[in-house]
Amino acid sequence: MSSGTIDIDEFENADADEFEDRNDTERIVLFLDKNDDRAWKATTIAEHLGLDTDAVSAILSRLKERGLVRHKRPYWAITDDEERLQSAYRLHRHHETADEQYGEECLEDLETDEMEEVQ
Repeated sequence: MSSGTIDIDEFENADADEFEDRNDTERIVLFLDKNDDRAWKATTIAEHLGLDTDAVSAILSRLKERGLVRHKRPYWAITDDEERLQSAYRLHRHHETADEQYGEECLEDLETDEMEEVQ
């Protein structure tokens, strides 16, 4: 879990929207995408993001099942399939918008075939 603090240099160098509330999955994907020139151990990702290593490992496994990350034990990297990543991001944003508009309980009624493909 996040400690609730960050280094002042990180704060000063961050984009204005960088600290908006994001769930752990989003934070991991954004981290890997921003650092797409490297592959990372789950432990290192967890340390950088202030998350529990077991939680990061579980999230990475789910992302791998969806084809959004690559894995060669013990390293993880963002997918090199840019189209798949963009499609998943668009789907995520649609899901967030629908959740805001209709509430979580109505989302099943809004699912499409495209959603199933990405998941």
